[in-house]
Amino acid sequence: MKKNGWSFNWKIDFDDNAKEVYKLTIINNPNIIQGLLSLIMETDHVLMNLVESAPFNIGKNKLYEGVAGNLVAYACKVSFQKGFDGFVAFDAKTKLIQHYEKTLGAYRLGGQRMIIPTQPAQTLIDKYFKS
Repeated sequence: MKKNGWSFNWKIDFDDNAKEVYKLTIINNPNIIQGLLSLIMETDHVLMNLVESAPFNIGKNKLYEGVAGNLVAYACKVSFQKGFDGFVAFDAKTKLIQHYEKTLGAYRLGGQRMIIPTQPAQTLIDKYFKS
């Protein structure tokens, strides 16, 4: 919740039946949430509604690296599981568009909408998930 240092009120997405909310935890401590992901299943792709690292995983002194990348890779994995060939769309903050192009292999569709197509989606899955 926002009062605990999160930027978004995740209860809103959690209570919305049109959204699927996932949490990232670590094996040794499944009760501590490292990051959260909210997805909407569209007709031909997965829409990442929200992605957020836990407050202690942000900034120079973050506890874990790669939380956001892991969550995005999971969205890509869900897209393959749903038969969408890994396609994931999201709206980027303007200042992060080039960063997402470089780190996620995302393409800008117009405005702030970006998409991760099949091959970059598979690359992210291969990076964050062991076969």
